[in-house]
Amino acid sequence: MAATTVNVEKVTGTLEDSLSKLGFEVYPLKIGWYNSVVPPSWHLAYPDDSLAVVVLSTPAMFEQAFLPFLEDRGCQGLSDPIDQCVKRCVSSAVSQCFPGQKVDVSYDFELLPSRKPKFLAQTAAHVSGAAFYYQQADITDQPWDKKMFGVCMHPRFGGWFAIRALLIFGGVTVGPELVQPAPPDCVPSREDRIKLLEAFNFHWKDWSYRDFVRLIQTYSQKQRDYFATVPAQRFALLRSWGLLSQDSECSDPGSDTLTQVKGHC
Repeated sequence: MAATTVNVEKVTGTLEDSLSKLGFEVYPLKIGWYNSVVPPSWHLAYPDDSLAVVVLSTPAMFEQAFLPFLEDRGCQGLSDPIDQCVKRCVSSAVSQCFPGQKVDVSYDFELLPSRKPKFLAQTAAHVSGAAFYYQQADITDQPWDKKMFGVCMHPRFGGWFAIRALLIFGGVTVGPELVQPAPPDCVPSREDRIKLLEAFNFHWKDWSYRDFVRLIQTYSQKQRDYFATVPAQRFALLRSWGLLSQDSECSDPGSDTLTQVKGHC
């Protein structure tokens, strides 16, 4: 089947209209931008000019999508409630906005049979211009002799956001009118980048790394309470809020790891 060319602004605008009221942001990218900066083993098997969209959740998602989701449906099975909420919001938006269109959706919590993530979320956010992915290689004369994990910073929300999904439009190509934007470098100095990576790698539980930019919004106290609770106890917290029935059979299989912090908070 021949590929079709679309108006990128129309695609992203349609998604934005559906998802922004739920506390999400969307950013377009070409698959080639992503594949050009990741090792071959991480390449996505689509033509370079294929259209993709990365979906972020903002601090508003908790009150605008997650709590209403729980009030509406409650827990369904053993999977993480946030993941369930994101999947329902994104899949509903895709089916309503693009009926009949093939859209491959990968979520940040999904793994391949090899146990690798389906996509590198922070890299996708960086190449789309959504958030700057600060990595060890971005710092000259590094003061460490160990591996340091990188972290994305949003220009308006700092670390108070999450990368939730990657949408790939099968058979849809983008022309040269879509120019790759540079992600906003909101932590430009070497000294501050060192402090950021050290805060993220050594003190991530205190959340100080999230505050390295001038913020317009952070998590509400209720949202902080939820993510500060270890995953195994979050269902009990939701029950105490009256959002799950006391006889619910849900239990959280997750563990409070650094990987979860990067993808789920």
